[in-house]
Amino acid sequence: MTKRFELTAADIKGVWAIVPTPSNSEVGDIGSSTTVDLDEAARVVDALVTTGVDGILSLGTFGECATLTWGEKRSFMATIAEAARGRVPVFGGTTTLNTRDTIEQTRQLPDLGISGTMLGLPMWVRCDEDTAVRFYQDVAEACPDVAICLYANPQAFKFDYPTSFWSRVSSIPQIVSAKYLSMARLAVDLEAVGGRIALLPNEVEYPKAAELHPDAVSAFWSSSATTGPNTVLALRDAVAFAKASHDWSAVQAMDSDIHKAEAGFFPNGDFAEFSKYNIILEKARMDAAGWMRAGPVRPPYREAPADYVAGARRSGEAWASLHKRYASR
Repeated sequence: MTKRFELTAADIKGVWAIVPTPSNSEVGDIGSSTTVDLDEAARVVDALVTTGVDGILSLGTFGECATLTWGEKRSFMATIAEAARGRVPVFGGTTTLNTRDTIEQTRQLPDLGISGTMLGLPMWVRCDEDTAVRFYQDVAEACPDVAICLYANPQAFKFDYPTSFWSRVSSIPQIVSAKYLSMARLAVDLEAVGGRIALLPNEVEYPKAAELHPDAVSAFWSSSATTGPNTVLALRDAVAFAKASHDWSAVQAMDSDIHKAEAGFFPNGDFAEFSKYNIILEKARMDAAGWMRAGPVRPPYREAPADYVAGARRSGEAWASLHKRYASR
């Protein structure tokens, strides 16, 4: 069995690459329950870890957690855990429509060699704060051996994640990190969690977050790592150097490169509009970059405006160019 990690917030450092669930030729068959390209999944995770990423997250939105069968999820997670070979923590995903199914799936993760779960709220009825907190408390109590990366996406989970929520869930020891988007509230939310949860911005927000909060922000999540990981690894190292030297000029230059590569990825710069087509656009960007084969999207989320897809592909090509530029990091 792959090594399990006993994690705390202090252990969450560096680049946490979020990987898609690559699809094979059966993805177009509605009756198939074996649509995952396991060979590509293993290759990608091994390459990311070998190149130097600090952790793997999976089975979120563009990981198609909502459209895979449980059998496919199990096979995928076992494959990527084996590919990582205990070198870094690997988180799966067990977001479902209810607490009982989430617990049943989460309890199986240690036997798959998985360190934790990237876990969002049930996606049907909108949760109030008490319900959201209770959900995480119930899962943590039932699954004490599994770390949790709290998946905080207001569009996907119809919840605003107020500062009071972060204060309350920070007392749950299994919640060690969070995939975080609310940059306008980062300062107060960092104070609320008091170092008990590592709040992870993405690669676009990380430079500013780390500069403003150098002692509290030491890790970020990246969906762009699978367009070629050199850029985000170089960003990680540049920020570490800047924290020590107080010279942020190299980070600022990289930040400019990254923002240029992101141009056109979010339709009209609108996150809510992007969220309607997130899976399609993310996988189109990755396939255009050419570092991995993300493959077609699983039903029903297969339709998107052609100009949106074209913008995502241009972004992927730009990220591929950055990967080559930062090859000598």
